[in-house]
Amino acid sequence: MRRIIKALIRFIFFAVPLFLVVAGAGFFWMARSLPPVSGSMNLQGLTGPVTISRDENGVPHIAATSMNDVFSGLGFAHAQDRLWQMEVSRMAAQGRLSEMFGEPTVDTDIWLRSMGIFEASETSYEDMPESGQDALKAYAAGVNAWIEREGRPFASRLPPEFVILGHTPEPWEPAHTVGAIKMMSVTLGANLPFEVMRLSFARLGLSADEINDLLPPGPGDNPPPLPDLARLLDLESGPLDIAEEREARLDLPVLEDDARRGASNNWVLAGDRTTTGLPVLANDPHLSLSAPSIWYLAHLRVTDESGSRNLVGATLAGAPLVLLGRSDTIAWGFTNTASDVQDIFIEKINPDNADEYLTPDGWKPFGSQEETIKVSGNDDVTFDRRWTRHGPVLPMGYRNLEAYLPSGTLATLQWVALAKDDTTVMSGIKLWDSTTVAEFQDAMADYVTPMQSMVVADRSGDIGLIAPGRVPIRNPENQVMGRAPVPGWDPLYDWQGMIPFDGLPRRNSPAIGAIATANAKMVGPDYPYFLTFDWEEAWRQDRLDELVVEDVQPQSVEMSRDVQADVFSTGFAAMGPQMIRLIEGKKNVDPDVIARLKNWDYQMVRESAAPLIFIAWVRESMIGIFKDDLGPTFDPWFRARGNVMVNVLAGQTARNWCDNRSTPGEESCADILAESLERALVDLEERFGTDRENWQWGGAHLSSGEHTPFGKVPILKRFFDVQVASPGGPFTLDRGVTRLSNSKTPYVNVSGASFRGIYDFADLDNSTYIITTGQSGNPFSRHYRDFAVPWSNVESIRIPTDPASWEPAIVGSWQLVPR
Repeated sequence: MRRIIKALIRFIFFAVPLFLVVAGAGFFWMARSLPPVSGSMNLQGLTGPVTISRDENGVPHIAATSMNDVFSGLGFAHAQDRLWQMEVSRMAAQGRLSEMFGEPTVDTDIWLRSMGIFEASETSYEDMPESGQDALKAYAAGVNAWIEREGRPFASRLPPEFVILGHTPEPWEPAHTVGAIKMMSVTLGANLPFEVMRLSFARLGLSADEINDLLPPGPGDNPPPLPDLARLLDLESGPLDIAEEREARLDLPVLEDDARRGASNNWVLAGDRTTTGLPVLANDPHLSLSAPSIWYLAHLRVTDESGSRNLVGATLAGAPLVLLGRSDTIAWGFTNTASDVQDIFIEKINPDNADEYLTPDGWKPFGSQEETIKVSGNDDVTFDRRWTRHGPVLPMGYRNLEAYLPSGTLATLQWVALAKDDTTVMSGIKLWDSTTVAEFQDAMADYVTPMQSMVVADRSGDIGLIAPGRVPIRNPENQVMGRAPVPGWDPLYDWQGMIPFDGLPRRNSPAIGAIATANAKMVGPDYPYFLTFDWEEAWRQDRLDELVVEDVQPQSVEMSRDVQADVFSTGFAAMGPQMIRLIEGKKNVDPDVIARLKNWDYQMVRESAAPLIFIAWVRESMIGIFKDDLGPTFDPWFRARGNVMVNVLAGQTARNWCDNRSTPGEESCADILAESLERALVDLEERFGTDRENWQWGGAHLSSGEHTPFGKVPILKRFFDVQVASPGGPFTLDRGVTRLSNSKTPYVNVSGASFRGIYDFADLDNSTYIITTGQSGNPFSRHYRDFAVPWSNVESIRIPTDPASWEPAIVGSWQLVPR
């Protein structure tokens, strides 16, 4: 025994230090995957030298003598700092995620491959003007120069994710950039979930009025009555039996769910509305909070015989464009218009030949192509990708379609984003030559998707708006008007062309001197074309109008920053007094909690417990009111819906949704609200402890900052995710959306301001910027998470274009030299 103990001691004495040395060496080797702060490289195709100088924030100032050389420099910088993010984006566009992540993403790949996104990207690139192709080739050359470089001693050539997963990136191709931009349309596509939800409610047997209770039209909209979908589509009616494990297996992680639906704020003020006499423009697009941030800040500078030109702002890793930002003479900002550019068509399958479907001209064959998905650690998966005259066939498991559709049918999707002549890239390239509001608007003639509401200002003092993008024109006799799936065999529902460019929403220097958008209805009753009936609820728009458009006092840059930081919840302020009034004085209602909520000012600040108590109450109330009626269709619909709750509590609905159908009596909304508050308090005590004085909204409302894929791996999550306490809520300007349906983390902030920019035309170098995490996508970098706390505090940095201002702050430079 003594010998065994001695042997064990010797083993521990030698093995443990050896393990620590090996682990330390591996950690050091991985940490050296960071790019050196300075260096040089020869690059074929350059017409002159390119300098990439990074400042103390990791922001590159990229200077060259031609646009294409600058694009090469940006591709090189993107690859240095965000190669893994770029890899996920291009593999998603090609439907190849399972080559990296294995079986969990097979269904995602089937969906993406079925859509033919990369096929459309390749065709769009081939049809692009030569100048656009050259730009994307130059960008790809910069990316590949970094990927294909020689490694340095004792250092990983690739970021940690590649090493952990054993994956090697292929060379970047120009079509990958088109695919990366098309993936923005995938994440911002707004209408598809609404159509499936209405289909599911009709399948349950709900009437058109009851469906409108759940998805009500916004103020100012007067849609035609929704037809009886059960009769129109020959749906069965009654309870649904959908297995929870089936829902979980078909989760599509790269696609936006309704909780993460893209939203944004932007506004522009003319000089006569500002303290400086020159315009101020602000923008904060709300997108999924990921690690790293979706955006990458950069300054691009071209100096030639005509002088110097600059673009500064937010770029997308994978594309050579400044999508949000400013030049020397203009600035611009986007919000998602959420126009209805998607229609689901229900196609009848020929009962005598399953390879045919019904058209207005009789039975026609499906288009078909066999697809093979390679799966890491598993056998290949083969399936037939099919399409009809409308577009690709949706997988039957997508959003549980197979449970809703009548037998002998399937669903296809017609979608503007699948256009094979997508010239959106060209509109971004033309910004280099746009010097006025009018020239910016004209440059958007090439813009295809996703439709955005763009505000713009120029140095002369002009301000404007344009919402470019292709939007289908539907038959006026089509009573569905994009709200739900329609019969594919009936030509009444076919698209009848696109809104002409001259017919797209546009405004120039309005008399009020201000333009502001927040995803609510942005056209008046006189606008002749249909955009959508599924606008975002108007709570943020109302607040923005109050603070910016209708506030007649001269406004400053600092006031715009205060607006971006505003956390007053207009939606909760509308429903809160109703909820409190209904339960005040009832038995078993905690009077201290009621007193706290009555004294709350509806500010969603981090340090307060009231926002946490109230949103937990809203969550339990919605579960108590609607889940018994909606069954398995509840979770896909479930989020904070202000208009729905206000109408239900006021009794302005087609039925008493508060009645629990599983009990013999008829419950009132007051009954359900009282029970829900009690459940909410019990739940909060289980999550955050029994001492309510320690409850804080910010501690529950951490920004998700989730890494793909290691945010789902507990042992790696802490290292790769970037989380920080955050203010705001679903109806605040400083937005912070939660996924209330997630029982584990219902209050985590999954979608918020992904970027904030404020542009000061009194001195454009005084403009400010911030993103959610940091410039680097490598967790070993000090710039991986250094913006997180400033972002949460609504602080920002400056990125000047004057070399005298930025050169003293440079910490390292790379030189790219023509080979």
